Amino acid sequence: MKKALFKYFVELTGHPVSSSLLKSVTSSRFSRKLIKPFARTYTINEEEAEFPIEHYDSLQAYFTRNLKQGARPIDFQDEILISPVDGILSASGTIERDQTFMIKDYLYSIKQILGDDQIANVYEGGFFYVFYLSPRDYHHFHYPYDGKLLSRYALGTTSFPVNDLGLRLGNQPFATNYRLISELSTSHGKIAMIKVGALNVNSIHINDSSKECRKGEEFGYFSFGSTVILLLENKNAFQSTISTNSEVRLGQSIGEWKLTPRT
Repeated sequence: MKKALFKYFVELTGHPVSSSLLKSVTSSRFSRKLIKPFARTYTINEEEAEFPIEHYDSLQAYFTRNLKQGARPIDFQDEILISPVDGILSASGTIERDQTFMIKDYLYSIKQILGDDQIANVYEGGFFYVFYLSPRDYHHFHYPYDGKLLSRYALGTTSFPVNDLGLRLGNQPFATNYRLISELSTSHGKIAMIKVGALNVNSIHINDSSKECRKGEEFGYFSFGSTVILLLENKNAFQSTISTNSEVRLGQSIGEWKLTPRT
């Protein structure tokens, strides 16, 4: 019961009025009393946080906490793709023509997610990952590989909570949610990183607008729960190294490219 209540607070609802109210409550000093019960309920490792739990003056401040330096080792090997977030790998696989992703009993097309047929076609034959960030997770996102930022654009106006309730009641939430797409040019082809908002207002915050993207470097965070999708272009042979439903941590290897280009 307590976990469900906290999840309601940090993932919000599909209604703008209740979402706005909950956002105000979690950002207020009143919510400070909820931080310790929240941490206990989700068994959060308090030793990883940048500051002691008493430092945070609202549930929202604790939810968006930074980690101590070195808390997430980064795999800097050249051919390794790392996880850009903490979370659960809810889906992964090869991107087929007219790809749809089955996410908790709903189908979402790659063209809906990216909002452009030509951009979607680039990733045909490549690989995808879908990461779900639960309330207990570190909610900052980092670059999964070195490259240059080609484009960054936003889509969607309405957001539904990225949880079971939202996926049941929302109208194709991945196709309508506010989402921010970053496309990177790398030595292994293009990578699209889609950050999907989880409330009725934009919850995606960008800290770094540099064109230079360095593996493991943080460039933004979610102020409420959300989902991240990675799409890889089919340029060099690639192999995933984690299985679906695995718990992942920022910086760990999730796949590797082979040295021989595909023909």
